[in-house]
Amino acid sequence: MKKIWITLVAAFMVATTACGTAGKKPSADTAPSSSAQTSQQPVTISIVAKDLPVDDPNSLKFIKGIEEGMKAEGKNVKLQVVPVQSGTYSEKLGLLLQSGNIPDLIYFQGGDYNFAITQQILEDLTPYIEKSTYVKASMTEFNKERLKNYPYLVWLAPISSKIPVVRQDLFDKAPSGKKLLADPTIDNYYTFFKELKEKSGAKFAYTTAGDIDELDVVFGQAFGLTSTWIKGPDGKYVFGKTTQAEKEKLEFYAKLYKEGLLDPEYLTKKFDTKEKAFYDGEAGVIAGTQGKVIDIYNTKSIGQNGPGAKILPLPPAKGKAQGYTPVDVSKESRGFAISKTSKNKDMAFAVLEFLASPKGQMLDKLGVEGEEYQIVNGKIKLTDKFAAWYPHFVENTVNFKPDKEFDPSTPYLSEPALKSLEMFASMSTKDNAFIMPADLAAKWDAASAVYKEFAADMVTGKKTGADFDAFVQAWNEAGGKDITDYANQTLK
Repeated sequence: MKKIWITLVAAFMVATTACGTAGKKPSADTAPSSSAQTSQQPVTISIVAKDLPVDDPNSLKFIKGIEEGMKAEGKNVKLQVVPVQSGTYSEKLGLLLQSGNIPDLIYFQGGDYNFAITQQILEDLTPYIEKSTYVKASMTEFNKERLKNYPYLVWLAPISSKIPVVRQDLFDKAPSGKKLLADPTIDNYYTFFKELKEKSGAKFAYTTAGDIDELDVVFGQAFGLTSTWIKGPDGKYVFGKTTQAEKEKLEFYAKLYKEGLLDPEYLTKKFDTKEKAFYDGEAGVIAGTQGKVIDIYNTKSIGQNGPGAKILPLPPAKGKAQGYTPVDVSKESRGFAISKTSKNKDMAFAVLEFLASPKGQMLDKLGVEGEEYQIVNGKIKLTDKFAAWYPHFVENTVNFKPDKEFDPSTPYLSEPALKSLEMFASMSTKDNAFIMPADLAAKWDAASAVYKEFAADMVTGKKTGADFDAFVQAWNEAGGKDITDYANQTLK
């Protein structure tokens, strides 16, 4: 989560109590009134989260801010952070939970399906959220759709989908840039890429971090890949990456690679080297996650190259369709869960509700007044300490409405970041991907590996379109046929 809007309502305490009880009478763990609650011993809520290390000063400050903020609203809470051993978070969290140490609030970053479905130890959050005030108001339509399909995780963050960006100074050197923005066809993108390499000084037009997913962000839908599963003329679904549309897309990528418009080292690029190539002007275009990541790109690019190098978000290519990568709404890929074994479910959800409230979002997004930000001349002015602060619970800005404006010199998000959010919201579509059942997971991994290898070989010229049918056969034999059969049983 590391990097990795934009007053307080008098009835907040009532709303959070109502959402926590989810239509039931208050339990013994839920105080009936603020006066009774604050006079009693605090209710301890254990929490495990990847980015809440117990020895980090900002984590400690954040926890203290939650406790003090909730107490002021009549909820006397003590947050107890449960440490996780170093290593891969999802694996170490799994070991923690399997040991029987199950916190009240659990942040998952993968590995949740087993605990939600197989072991059934995660609470259905639907009734809590339905009766909430602030959590519900902070959800996007994609968040709501994911909750409907998989009600065990809530993650109040923009969809982790990427959009292409270019440095403004390089864009201005390409005469076709304005035409591209007005009419972003595949051909106009190709012309723009050629001019970036020939006229801007960039060594190549586009680079990615190890695969073609970040190219698909721009071109996938333009070639007709509007969803993971495509319905054929016979009414049956086929895997999009085994269709003629995929073949045509890969042939276009191979053309970019052959002409030096796609980074010849894209397969070995990592995120840091991809970004360095962009800041250094070697790569004309890269893709970054909408919102905060684009904000970081903008800050670093200007810092290294001057104000002329601000970031310009680009639209997806237009062809058979237009849109960024379709959004998987089958479930949240990460987020917070409440344990079924918790004796304080209502209060656990109240923590999430507080953090989605106006006061909670100020803390979560901006930090502590006087440290990460100050109020100067009636406006919010971010300090140098803000650079080390990031939201842990609510990254969405759909219900972030501070009662003061931000000082123009320190906006919460830069203009390019805001633009990226707007562009994604207006040019995104839902995917029809589904949760892969456990008995098909290994076959899915095997078939996916077959695709990735073939795609890399075709883009780099080791294979051609003449080999595509053989790839489809290999994909089916690796497990793709069984998965396709399941898709046709599952999709309506």
